[in-house]
Amino acid sequence: MLEIKDLCVSSGGKEIVKNTNLKIKGGEIHILMGPNASGKSTLSLALAGHPGYKITSGKILLDKQDITILTPDKRARLGLFLAMQYPVAVSGVPVFNFLRASYQTLRNKKVEPKDFMNSIGKKIETFKFNDSPLERNVNEGFSGGEKKKFEILQLDLLKPKYAILDEPDSGLDIDALKIVAAKIKQVAKEGAGILLITHYQRILKYLTVDRVHILLDGKLVESGGHRLAQEIENKGYKSFSNYGK
Repeated sequence: MLEIKDLCVSSGGKEIVKNTNLKIKGGEIHILMGPNASGKSTLSLALAGHPGYKITSGKILLDKQDITILTPDKRARLGLFLAMQYPVAVSGVPVFNFLRASYQTLRNKKVEPKDFMNSIGKKIETFKFNDSPLERNVNEGFSGGEKKKFEILQLDLLKPKYAILDEPDSGLDIDALKIVAAKIKQVAKEGAGILLITHYQRILKYLTVDRVHILLDGKLVESGGHRLAQEIENKGYKSFSNYGK
């Protein structure tokens, strides 16, 4: 279980996430929705250990182990994964080397380049990139949709215990959306707990979700099933009493 207990997070001296509690079990898919500037990305970055976001109180537990003060690399080694809202380009770092180094570090074993190429090549084919990312540097020259697919490719390759996916559906056409949703569904079926942040319910057409949560002004104000996402789509966030407070 990934457990968030009474978590408060600040950045630049301002409290953004306030007394948040959440439990995600392995194999579950949880959806986090909320208006812009409600604290969704702040929560995701704080969970991953970004140094720009300070946890002022509360705890993060990964399989009962307190990871609140651990560095991002140690959290990753324990099985926590973050797909970023805005993936950055890394000039001079080939995708193949990046993926192989990540895989070897998390698996704590060496994989020969030829063997890794054989296994990763088959995975990449299923994502239907226009041009193979292996021939490029990390996210360099990638379209917005390609960056999102590349994040989910990493998820599929690294098989974390828990994954925070920050708007993995943004910038995707319908074909890419179906591919990304299928991969997320597959990873969850294999046992990973998923926290998926999104603004829209369109990706939910291709996923079976366990819970939907609403974050307003840094607070989790409502949790429910799939119908809650539909209510947001129909009525907006103003229908919730905590909106704007």
